[in-house]
Amino acid sequence: KVLYDIGVVSTPEPFLKLIHANRMDQEKTRFETYDELAFYCDHSANPCGRLFLYCSGYRDPELQRLSDFTCTALQLTNFWQDVAIDWGKGRVYLPQEDLAHFGVTEADLLSGRETPAFIDLIRYEVARTRALFMRGRPLTVLVGRDLGFELNLIWHGGMAILDKVDGAAAEVLR
Repeated sequence: KVLYDIGVVSTPEPFLKLIHANRMDQEKTRFETYDELAFYCDHSANPCGRLFLYCSGYRDPELQRLSDFTCTALQLTNFWQDVAIDWGKGRVYLPQEDLAHFGVTEADLLSGRETPAFIDLIRYEVARTRALFMRGRPLTVLVGRDLGFELNLIWHGGMAILDKVDGAAAEVLR
């Protein structure tokens, strides 16, 4: 609210989205579709990137759009690496439609079975997430050098974690 009140942020929308995401966190433990999960990321992760850009003096809508790709990718990477941790909290971020498509059940998640179907599912999610990282990559060169350096570190760190998940897909169940 202070950032909005003093004019650093020109709209309260990022704050309102974060509040909405917090409410979703209290009510939702499953996502039926990828689009539903992307909607959650648009409210939980993307406002953080937009606020970061606002605080760094960038208000260009195209830069914000590129930031959204990266922030969603970072959030999804976190979900894919933490399947077992989230399961322990009663949450499943893998879209139910994808579980069904690959023939993976929640019983498989519970048992920690490292089935070929589960590995295929994780690799599918990783590929989709990698595409988001690539779409957001231009942001790192469209901002000033200092911020670009920081964003490069974030981008490369996220991609490195995603690569680890891809290389050890079955391990996310442990």
